[in-house]
Amino acid sequence: MEFSLFLSCYCPESKASTAEVYGEMLEMAEAAERLGYCGLTVPEHHFINILMNPNPFMLAVKVASVTERIPITTAVAVLPLNDMRRMAGEAALADVLTGGRIQIGVGRGAFPYEFERYGVDFAKSREIFDESLEVLIALLSEEEVSWEGDHYSFAPMTIMPRPVQRPHPPIWIAAMAPLALYHCAKRGWNVQTTPLQGSLDLARAQVDSFLEGAEASGREPRPRLSLLRVGFVTRDAAHTKAMIEHAYGYYRRFDNVFKSPGQVAGGRIVPIEIEATHEDLAEALFIGTPEELAEKFSLYAELGVDEINLNMCIGASHEETLESIERLAHEVMPQISGRFRLTA
Repeated sequence: MEFSLFLSCYCPESKASTAEVYGEMLEMAEAAERLGYCGLTVPEHHFINILMNPNPFMLAVKVASVTERIPITTAVAVLPLNDMRRMAGEAALADVLTGGRIQIGVGRGAFPYEFERYGVDFAKSREIFDESLEVLIALLSEEEVSWEGDHYSFAPMTIMPRPVQRPHPPIWIAAMAPLALYHCAKRGWNVQTTPLQGSLDLARAQVDSFLEGAEASGREPRPRLSLLRVGFVTRDAAHTKAMIEHAYGYYRRFDNVFKSPGQVAGGRIVPIEIEATHEDLAEALFIGTPEELAEKFSLYAELGVDEINLNMCIGASHEETLESIERLAHEVMPQISGRFRLTA
């Protein structure tokens, strides 16, 4: 099992400016590469201060400018909100400018608030996504592509520049429902998933379905599974309690746009009451001391997760977050490296 870092671009109200967020993301990226994380991921979301990144390929290129070798994955590019003719060109250019380090995670979107403001029917996001994915892969892989479908229609064209990685950069599909994970893996796709605030049992159902699909695919090597979750490596019990409070505030905002049409004022999501309690989050999330997290991570490694993708941007100070990134590398990874494969 390996560890990657999610540069989630969270801009809490305490930030002096939105620009401050991105400088911190770059420092986190540099630290992650230096400390041996296996990858970096960047989101795409619009009009909100959580996951505040309207162009994942632009940020990926900037991250590549301060790193040397670490892969950078979109998590995820929202296909129904983009034109694939433009996105294919942006992805190819990012692949060129990063020296072939781009990996493309794609999804159908999760926030109705964004879809409404783009004038895209959220109820049609699945069908738009399915066709968009086919168009994206064709444009990245082939020349003189033409299309006639329900959502795209165009004469033969070739995106330029051509991507460095052939036939195209690695593709990851975002999926949360266990059945969706099964079908993605059966088709041979790498999968990005998350149980969000859900329990280990939910994560187990997701992983089991993925592994069943991967076995049914018959592919060798099998597709990879990356599991995203909020995490933070703390100093002690008091620090853990403080970070859980930050996570609770984060999810009061996240759930507003994930589980409802969304209440947003001036780009900042209004915090709402949520079903999860502090105790629920303490049990489900990866927040704790090095010893506590080594035990939790071991359970996920035993399930068959290939990569844990950690979101440590939950409202703590930048200094605390950098310390957490360091603690994971120096105090958690060594505790389980004897039992499970880690990035060197």
